[in-house]
Amino acid sequence: HVLGTDALGRDIASRIAYGARVSLFVSVASVSISLAVGTTLGLLAGYYGGTIDQVFSRAADLLMAFPYLLFAIFIMGILGPGLTNLVLALSFKAWVEFFRLARGETMAEKTKEYVEAARAIGRFPSGIVVREILPNIAHSLLVVATLRIGHMILMEASLSFLGLGVPPDVPAWGSMVAEGRELLLEAWWVSTIPGLAIPILVLGINALGEGLRDILDPRLRQP
Repeated sequence: HVLGTDALGRDIASRIAYGARVSLFVSVASVSISLAVGTTLGLLAGYYGGTIDQVFSRAADLLMAFPYLLFAIFIMGILGPGLTNLVLALSFKAWVEFFRLARGETMAEKTKEYVEAARAIGRFPSGIVVREILPNIAHSLLVVATLRIGHMILMEASLSFLGLGVPPDVPAWGSMVAEGRELLLEAWWVSTIPGLAIPILVLGINALGEGLRDILDPRLRQP
């Protein structure tokens, strides 16, 4: 037991390894769902405008008025603990950021010459959005998605710490920290080591996002 054991004699190292799978699955799944929903709605709102833009924008503004963690706690209180419910609760509001980014980028791109040329040759609006605009804003969406994974890891750990995340029989970093807080003086490693794993993983994900931004953003490339 390289990293020691908890109060029940379970190996800390193996539970941390399994907890990493849980954190990565929940964060990647919730970001993927939010990316798909937010990008689709943002493309529609930014390109067509009008009533579609007003409806989606007001819905996004309404969700932005609620603090993220409190909103997730409210949703989890309704749905109950579980991996699927946790992904749904985190995705319920996370699409807003991708929607706002996709909408703004689409409104800027649809006035450019290559979009006007596509309209001039008779291409359908759906083809313009998917084949012309989306590839030109994909790099911004991908960078934001990578950075949001780190945020989702923190959210999952926070909900698991409060007992509203994954079920108690599934090892998760947040619940491991909660289990060891009463033994902090006698067995500090039970909660300290999983607690250190959370910022290390988040920093690694953020570094990856910064690297992708430097690679994919054409404005940052050296001539």
